Amino acid sequence: MNGEIISIGTELLLGQIINTNTRYLSEKLAGLGINVYYHTSVGDNKKRIMDALTIARSRAQLIILTGGLGPTDDDLTKETLAEFLNLSLEINPEELAKLKEFFARRNSEMTENNIKQAAFVPGATILVNDRGTAPGMALQHEGCAYLILPGPPVEMEHMFSQYAVPWLRENVIPPGTKGLFSHVLKFVGIGESKLEWMLKDLFVRQTEPTLALLAKSGEVHLRLTARARDKEEFLQIIFPLVREIRERVGEYLFATDEVSLVDSIAEELKAQNLTVSTAESCTGGMLSQVLTSVPGSSLYFLGSITAYSNDIKTKILGVPEEVIAAHGAVSQETASFMANRIRELTGSMLGIGITGIAGPGGGSSDKPVGLVYIALAASDLHWSSGYHFTGDRDTIRQRATITALNLIRKYLGVSKR
Repeated sequence: MNGEIISIGTELLLGQIINTNTRYLSEKLAGLGINVYYHTSVGDNKKRIMDALTIARSRAQLIILTGGLGPTDDDLTKETLAEFLNLSLEINPEELAKLKEFFARRNSEMTENNIKQAAFVPGATILVNDRGTAPGMALQHEGCAYLILPGPPVEMEHMFSQYAVPWLRENVIPPGTKGLFSHVLKFVGIGESKLEWMLKDLFVRQTEPTLALLAKSGEVHLRLTARARDKEEFLQIIFPLVREIRERVGEYLFATDEVSLVDSIAEELKAQNLTVSTAESCTGGMLSQVLTSVPGSSLYFLGSITAYSNDIKTKILGVPEEVIAAHGAVSQETASFMANRIRELTGSMLGIGITGIAGPGGGSSDKPVGLVYIALAASDLHWSSGYHFTGDRDTIRQRATITALNLIRKYLGVSKR
C-alpha cells in the first residue's frame, strides 16, 4: 500500500516553521507497512490543494492531510477535501457541544467562526483531539482512505498514535502486513567514500536488508532496512549483516540509532570513572559545551579554560612563552602544552588542548585557515596531531570539536564491536 502526505499551510512554504510532521508520519507509516514515496507541501489555497489531491489520488491508496483545521477563513482542508470527493459537510451536534464546553470552561467567548471545527463528512470517523480544539477525520471513499490531522505537532502526533493508527489497522491495513523497520549504525573518523569502499561488496549484493549511507556533520550513518512482522524479527534478520559490518569497520562505529557521539562518550567516561577537562582556543568553549550538554556531566567533566589570547595561554595555562615564540600559538607543541597544563590545573585524568585558525582571516601560506592542532594528555599516553578542515568558520570549529570528541572516544576504546 502506498501513502502520501500533503502538508497544508502557507507558513511552510515561506519557511516560517519547520515541517516535522512529515518526518514523524513517514517513520510511523513505514512501521505499519505503508510505503511513502511523496511528500507535498501546499499553501492555504483551495485550487492548489485540489491539484495536490488529484495528483496524490493517482498514485496512493492512503492520503494524509495535515494542517488547515482551524476556525479562520484560510483553514480550508475539510471543505476542500469534501468538495474534491463531491461530499457534504455537516455540523456534528456532539462535537459542537464539546466545543462550546471547551470555551465555557475557560470562561472565553466562542465566536461564530469556531463552529466550522465541528463540521464533518457524514459517516466519517471523528478523530478526537485531546490537546486542542480541532478534531481530525478519517474516511474511505472509492478505494482510497483519507486522514485529516491537525498541523501543530503536539496535537497531530497524539491524534495519530492514539486514534488514527487503530483506525488504519481496523479499516485499511491488510492483516499480516509487514512493517518497514530501520536500524542505524553511526560512524566517526571515516569518510563516506571510504566506508562505502570498505563495504563495497555488501552494497553490490544487497537485497534485503537494504543499505544506505547518510553523510552527517563529521559523522557517517549507515541505515539498514528490512520488512518484518515486528522489531524482534527485524533484529534477527539484520543480525548477520550487522555482525559482518562490525567485524570490518567496528573501530569507527560509536553508536546506533538515537545514541549520539557525546552520549556514548559520556556513558563510557562514567563507566570507567574517568574525568576530563579542556583548554580551547579556536573552538571557544564549543567542546566543553558539548561535553556538558549531557545530564550528569559533572561526574566526568571538571572544567575548561578558553585560552583565546597568547597572554591567557601563557599566564593562565602556563604554556611557556618560548614555545609560542618558537612554534607559534597554532602548533602541535602549543596544543600539547595546553592539554597537559589543563589536566594538571584541574586534576582531571584526561586533558584536551585545541588551537587553530577558524577564519575567515588570520591564515598564512604556512598556516592556512582550517589548520587545527588537537592534543589529548593522560597519565599513560599523549596524542597530538594537526588537521586541515575546510568550510566556513562555524564548520571548522564544529569539525574540530567532533575530531576532539573522537580522540576521546578512541582513548576510551568506545568501538562497539
